Amino acid sequence: MSGKNQSILRRKPIGEIEDEPGIGHLSRTLGLWQLTAIGVGGIIGAGIFSLAGAVAHQTAGPAVLISFLVAGVASAAAALSYAEFAGMIPKAGSAYTYGYAALGEVVGWFIGWDLLLEYTAIVAVVAIGISGYFGFLVGQLGVDLPAWMLGAPGTGPGHVVDVFAIILCLLTAWILTRGIQSTGRFELLVVALKVLLVVVIVVLGVFHINSANYHPYFPFGFGGVMTGAATVFFAVFGYDAMSTAAEESRDATRHMPKAIIYSLAIAMVLYVLATLVLTGMQNYTQIDPKSGFASAFAAVGLPAVADVIAVGAIVSILTVMLTFMLGVTRVWFSMSRDGLLPKWFARTDPKRHVPTRVTWIVGVGSAILAGVLPINTVAELTNIGILSAFVVVCLAVIVLRYRSPEIPRSFRTPWMPVVPAIGVLFSLWLIISLPWETWVRFAVWLVVGLAIYFSYSRRHSLLNPDSPRHARAGAPGGR
Repeated sequence: MSGKNQSILRRKPIGEIEDEPGIGHLSRTLGLWQLTAIGVGGIIGAGIFSLAGAVAHQTAGPAVLISFLVAGVASAAAALSYAEFAGMIPKAGSAYTYGYAALGEVVGWFIGWDLLLEYTAIVAVVAIGISGYFGFLVGQLGVDLPAWMLGAPGTGPGHVVDVFAIILCLLTAWILTRGIQSTGRFELLVVALKVLLVVVIVVLGVFHINSANYHPYFPFGFGGVMTGAATVFFAVFGYDAMSTAAEESRDATRHMPKAIIYSLAIAMVLYVLATLVLTGMQNYTQIDPKSGFASAFAAVGLPAVADVIAVGAIVSILTVMLTFMLGVTRVWFSMSRDGLLPKWFARTDPKRHVPTRVTWIVGVGSAILAGVLPINTVAELTNIGILSAFVVVCLAVIVLRYRSPEIPRSFRTPWMPVVPAIGVLFSLWLIISLPWETWVRFAVWLVVGLAIYFSYSRRHSLLNPDSPRHARAGAPGGR
């Protein structure tokens, strides 16, 4: 028995690991622009339509633009690291698989376990954001819905549960169970409409900018800008969830790096323009934290535009939910296929080749979170986990570049190791800016994960020669 194969730092081989009989496989059907659409669909959404207004109103003021730029720098450095891995390891799992291959099993486990919670929580955050626009829209139409169904406890008078957010989570799960090809086509169509909507918002909003609204530019100080950056960081990733679909790309080694870079570049340009317009149209103290753009256009005498924005936000933000629910189900699938979780979760539908079981579990779990928690609480929880994943991926790309330089790479992160080091430092800086309550929730989740890893995952890993699944899967030993 090899001591290396028993180590918690045993590494998943970069080469292919054969699928275990009886689990099933994923279909390679996605092209470059479908992948890019999934990435843009994951990045642009609640960040523009909900979080931008909330952070401007409560945390950063007009300097929310700087918050987005700071978060964007950290995200870009990490995106280049993801792009190198995506071209080198075209397998499902994203940061989980990259950490497993470069830094060892226990690191991969913690990132995978982390992403199961974070991506599920992101789906919930987005559902809550859409629900805010739904409430605005029905109010504009004169429909008086019962207060108990319009939000989580504490978010408004008489609020008990966010019914619309729950329905959206379950609807997203149903769409994903239809198959990855159908999901890709839906994302491409809706993302095109989403980008068009943001462009229309910017073009119309420019004519209603009042420069006086930009003063004071830093009403909450630079500390507020950094806290805002840590919160809106939720809005500048999504390509990481898209990278979990590498195993469903027709040519992952060529297309995944391009799709990651294209999606982030498109999103950042639109974010900068949109936040500039929003804070110019209304003073930050008057921006509606739940439906910023819709209320801003209503305030300048364009209620019809506000209604269009509300409808567009509801439809377009759905793509964010699809991207991240896709991400969490593929991470879960990959962890189960590797033996770290029961293989029952990894079985795919024999006709559509998607992990239907975990999709419905995530759908129900996100629905529960969306129904009973306020948006800021869930958003802060998602950020600390994703930032941790970014730290791991940036470190892993440095380690693997120097340890295994001979591995073919279709994309190489430039200015190594400076770029990934920037990603590490910015991500750690943003983590420190998060509230202590977020740290406590994150620590509790990781402790639960540690217990599961040592009680189940370590013994059942396909890299453990004593695992009952090792011989059936034909898994090789650790590297």
